[in-house]
Amino acid sequence: MSLIDALNWRYAVKKMNGQPVEQEKVDKIIAAAHLAPTSSGLQPFKVIVVTNQELKEKIAPIAYNQSQVIDSSHLLIFAANENYTEEGIDAVFSRMNAERGLPESGTDAYKAQLKGMILSRTAEENFNHAARQAYIGFGIAIAEAALLKVDATPMEGFNGPALDELLGLDKKGLKSVTLLPLGNRDEAGDWLVNLKKVRSPKEEFLIEFK
Repeated sequence: MSLIDALNWRYAVKKMNGQPVEQEKVDKIIAAAHLAPTSSGLQPFKVIVVTNQELKEKIAPIAYNQSQVIDSSHLLIFAANENYTEEGIDAVFSRMNAERGLPESGTDAYKAQLKGMILSRTAEENFNHAARQAYIGFGIAIAEAALLKVDATPMEGFNGPALDELLGLDKKGLKSVTLLPLGNRDEAGDWLVNLKKVRSPKEEFLIEFK
């Protein structure tokens, strides 16, 4: 199945049936998010995976009781760094240099330029930047799920600070950005399953300069 076919197949499932998704498929979806491009390779976000049913039930009211949270097989939470730090940037480049067989000083000039730009911004600006990087991984995870015919429902409708407190993310320097329940559609109970996918006409969507 091509990516376009997969994206035509997928939709934002409104009702899941509670059946498990094969762990091998979940691992591939997480791997896709892990391989997503990020600015300067900094990867300023984490993916949290929740399969514990009791914990999903605690998260449900934080997500305005959307049933997919409870009925999902795996609940993925994308959480972005609250801020960038000099130590964090150093650690990323040390790992890059080591794995590429480069001297530690090989990226000093670029790293200094990057720090000058990033560390001069406010924490809010840096969190917003990190959140945008998380969304890149989020989108790629959705695409991989579609290719594997795993249903996924993108969610922004939740109380971020409450979720962060519940999971202790605030103590890890993280803020939750999006939720992605993975599961299997309940075709008998989902009002959206048989409705046509609708997007704006291409001539309205696309702007070309030739």
